[in-house]
Amino acid sequence: MAPAKKHGSRFGVSMAMGDAGPGTRVALLIPCFNAGPRVEPVVRGAASVASQVFVIDDGCTDGCLDGLDIPGVTILRHERNRGKGHALLTGFRAALEQTRAECIATLDADGQHDASDLPALFDAFEHSQADLLIGARSMARQGVPWASRIGNTVTAAVTRALLPGCPRDTQSGYRLHRRHFLERILPEIHPGRYETEMEILVRALRGGFAVREHPIATRYEAGNASSHFRKVQDSWRIYRRLGASLLRGG
Repeated sequence: MAPAKKHGSRFGVSMAMGDAGPGTRVALLIPCFNAGPRVEPVVRGAASVASQVFVIDDGCTDGCLDGLDIPGVTILRHERNRGKGHALLTGFRAALEQTRAECIATLDADGQHDASDLPALFDAFEHSQADLLIGARSMARQGVPWASRIGNTVTAAVTRALLPGCPRDTQSGYRLHRRHFLERILPEIHPGRYETEMEILVRALRGGFAVREHPIATRYEAGNASSHFRKVQDSWRIYRRLGASLLRGG
């Protein structure tokens, strides 16, 4: 990983929403790979609700992060594309080492997640005393591509059958993680692509951590054309990681 590039810092400064909101209590991670013009408004929105934002450039080749200079945003770079799971682990480690945030949140770079939802998610996170809170999308909403609807529904059903108490949206990338939860599981997590998020969820459920969910808006632009999710290969990797995690006991 290339050295981190720091674009200003607002660590220790309260945001407009006041001390009760996320502010410096949340570090926000945005894994990014060739997100095009969609990523800049996402990062700006993130910086407006959290004073500690890490963008993980996972080997972007489209120049989408070139010249991005936003106060409070740190860009971490992978020299080549390694996968979302690798990017998340890079971000988690940086947030734990470089901030005192008690909550590390993640959202996607392609505009599917609205950073303005973070205050409500953080409030639910604190109120429910969650260790892992997932922003749950409604797959029944109009505009959700059929492949995404079927894939998410089937994966959630399988996971819930194997792990009672599993949230209904197992693949949402909008998540809030308690610091002590990440510190406990991070050494055991295997990097990868989208399957890394499944392993984190399984370890939370099997480890007795408090897993909660809170509804978020369902946003799919242009039929989800910006997604790098490979339906066959990545679905297989998710199921394989799910099975391996269950066999390991978490």
